[in-house]
Amino acid sequence: MKVVVFHGSPRKGNTYIATKIFMDAMFQCGEVSYTEFFLPKDVPEFCLGCQLCLGNPREKCPHAHYVDPIYQAIMEADALVFATPHYGAASMTGSMKNLLDHLDFFTLTVSPRKEMFSKKAFILTTATGSAAAVQQIKKCLKSWGINRVSSVGIRMFIDKWDKMPIKKQKKLEKRLQKAARNFHSMKKKRPYASSVFMYYLNRFIIKKFIGDGNYPFEYWKENGYFDKCPF
Repeated sequence: MKVVVFHGSPRKGNTYIATKIFMDAMFQCGEVSYTEFFLPKDVPEFCLGCQLCLGNPREKCPHAHYVDPIYQAIMEADALVFATPHYGAASMTGSMKNLLDHLDFFTLTVSPRKEMFSKKAFILTTATGSAAAVQQIKKCLKSWGINRVSSVGIRMFIDKWDKMPIKKQKKLEKRLQKAARNFHSMKKKRPYASSVFMYYLNRFIIKKFIGDGNYPFEYWKENGYFDKCPF
């Protein structure tokens, strides 16, 4: 299994430790290889909102030289892991949101990739507002057509992992290890109803209102999305 791990913070704190426990448990389940990206280092520029990747092939993005290695890794992966602490009003880190903004061309409203429809994803968050980050990232991944999204949100109320009582550390380790085993064994299922609905809605909109000769109409036509549901 090929896995891509996105670290939403450069700090190797609570979220990093939790992710390491999760990935170590994945290794114990079978053959696993993974590629890591650390944010914001690997995507240091903010999305400009220029929409060049939405009305054109993704290579038109002014930050394509940062995005391309991530794109290639995602396309080759079987599974994706998004790890982020909860930061302020945005719930996920700003660098994690920036990553998702740069990958907005994946959505079913623009230029979805068939490869996404067989992938699974896992979201791991820590800190007091972890549930909010999970919800936002999951919504984004479902809009890509990801087949299944699982998650663990850890409410810690403490700034250092090793400051927690040993008993609580062990409890969280067991929870993460169980989540890793479940995620490793997770099989492809029928697509989310919301993803299928989004596909049919956007097929209608793109065909009727975008029109021949325009992107993403040409992309959908080239990939046969107008003729057959790709899920």
